[in-house]
Amino acid sequence: MAEKTYDRTTEDLGNIVNLGHVNVQVADQRLATAFYVTGLGLTRDPYLVTGTDNMWVNVGMSQFHLPTRPPQVVQGITGLVIPHRDALLDRLASVKGQLKGTKFKFRAANDAVEVTCPWGNRIDCHAPDPERFGRMKLGMAYVEFDAPKGAADGIARFYRDIFRAPAEVMDHKGAKCARVPAGERQFLYFRETKKPRVPYDDNHIQIYTQNFSGPYRALREKRLIYQESNQHQYRFRDIADPETGKVLYRIDHEVRSMQHPMYARPLVNRNPSLSLRAYEPGHESVHWTDA
Repeated sequence: MAEKTYDRTTEDLGNIVNLGHVNVQVADQRLATAFYVTGLGLTRDPYLVTGTDNMWVNVGMSQFHLPTRPPQVVQGITGLVIPHRDALLDRLASVKGQLKGTKFKFRAANDAVEVTCPWGNRIDCHAPDPERFGRMKLGMAYVEFDAPKGAADGIARFYRDIFRAPAEVMDHKGAKCARVPAGERQFLYFRETKKPRVPYDDNHIQIYTQNFSGPYRALREKRLIYQESNQHQYRFRDIADPETGKVLYRIDHEVRSMQHPMYARPLVNRNPSLSLRAYEPGHESVHWTDA
């Protein structure tokens, strides 16, 4: 009998161990609740940031952070894994009236349910797929940024050299793309496109790193650190080619260590299929691996 072989590289994480959150400002918490909680079926964090000026929304082991300010839009797509496609479509259809007059829309495509939030953020919702998403059945699988032509190679070098992440350049959706591992089956994609860049509006992502000080020293040497947040966190915006110093892309990174108090904090994820009419005791919550 032939010995079974495995692709061991799929187990490699590199130095970035988790894509923690995507932060975009929203103009109205009521509309945000209708979209993220009722429509997508996600869960407002019950323990932190519970006021009316901000909302943290749990999706598996990751979050959306949604402060109330002039709205921001990620120039790209956030990819989620959400089970039960038909139920998702029903939920999205149920909020059409509440979100009338906004940019909200959705359609069922072959690969995903393609959704646009009330302010224009694009979110692709995928069904669980062990080959693509591993054991993730509810979570934030990727953020795909629209990058300028010619940027992919330098962006991959940046994450390899600065963050010791096994970034690679690949074809993604028919275009050249830098893919950066950012956790267990989590990725940052920088896909080259001819789409015109819009002015950056300070939306941000947050990542956790195992080697926290090494990237910090490299970024500080290149004068890319713009905020010394606290002992466990710093921030930078510019992705610069290590060979030329040219800034290739701008996206605010909130970089945290694994000693940050919120690292691996258990997040509550509700079962959105339950209702007053369809209630099953003991099934109120789900785990990101068994949704």
